[in-house]
Amino acid sequence: MQNDDFNILFIGDVIGKPGRLAVKSLINELIEKYKPELIIANGENSAHGMGITPDIANFLFGLGIDVLTSGNHIWDQKSVIPYINTQHRLLRPANYSSLAPGKGYGVFDSKSGRKAAVINLEGRVFMKGFSESPFTVAKDIIKEVYNEVDAVVIDFHAEATSEKEALALYLDGEISALLGTHTHVQTNDDMILPKGTAYITDVGMVGSKYSVLGTNKDIAIKRYLTGMPEKFIPEANDIVLNAVSITVEKKTKLSKNIQKIRIDKK
Repeated sequence: MQNDDFNILFIGDVIGKPGRLAVKSLINELIEKYKPELIIANGENSAHGMGITPDIANFLFGLGIDVLTSGNHIWDQKSVIPYINTQHRLLRPANYSSLAPGKGYGVFDSKSGRKAAVINLEGRVFMKGFSESPFTVAKDIIKEVYNEVDAVVIDFHAEATSEKEALALYLDGEISALLGTHTHVQTNDDMILPKGTAYITDVGMVGSKYSVLGTNKDIAIKRYLTGMPEKFIPEANDIVLNAVSITVEKKTKLSKNIQKIRIDKK
């Protein structure tokens, strides 16, 4: 008999090989504890900290991740461009041009047979690019998918806290959750908004806690000291996995709980 609650796990930005290996070693523990029916992860930094490749996407799917979202680094690895046209479980921001490869949202079957719409959006404040308004694009997609799903989850890949809060409040009561990514630091504002949408400004990352957003600290510091470009290398030590678990009510499609997750990899 199906439980009325729909448990969804969202894993923050996976940073390079250290992040991928941490997900591999910890995902069974997460499944056992939080019993997710659908697992989403942001994979846009999973290829050495910049972009994602087909092989890496397939590796993450093989671990049990159902949907991979992305953001401003989605095109950094050119091999992903033909792949994203054939792999519907890898999303790019939905407010990119309709002429861009891939799709920015989809309806996905959970392990229990329930359906969830996952929407990937990118912010425009302090972000480079040519994206359309995430506010208007989100409304259009929600209108299209709402009646055929049991939950609607948005990964909002954005820099500005104000833009994330504004979009969440704009959509409060229309979606199950708006989960922020991109800044790699887990925030302490996880909450259920007044009309029932789960929210957190940033889920955080799967990367080193003694790093600069997952990058080797010495390389990042040198760049700030000299002003010269440096090749970023993911830090491989002291990895922490950041994620959130949300519980969605069947009747309302709204969230009754959001729980931050932070696990230090031993």
